[in-house]
Amino acid sequence: MEEPVVSESTAALIRHYLPSNADLSDMCAFFSLFSDVTRMKMISALSIAELCVSDIAMILGLNQTTVSHQLKLLRDAGAVSTRREGKIIFYRIVNRHIADVMMTGAIYLCEILPPERKREA
Repeated sequence: MEEPVVSESTAALIRHYLPSNADLSDMCAFFSLFSDVTRMKMISALSIAELCVSDIAMILGLNQTTVSHQLKLLRDAGAVSTRREGKIIFYRIVNRHIADVMMTGAIYLCEILPPERKREA
């Protein structure tokens, strides 16, 4: 087995700045929001405009049950909030950082994908 090369003081410094397991668990839960194509489409749409369930269903070509289910997951995770106008409930992204994470992912993929795949991204 190889011996560590890094000094103990460097190792201690790294350990000090590592996120806690609880923080990492929270980050994993946050990133799971982006693990579903339907949710990603919905986040994209909601980053452009505040929309109701029927709007999202029509724009994305989904049924309202699917949209409602995914919105519940996004709402439970604190990613979207609602505003009621009469009988209509509008959804919006809670924090601009959510859309920024998607944009960062898209930029990363543009940098690493081979040219023939870039149009699909």
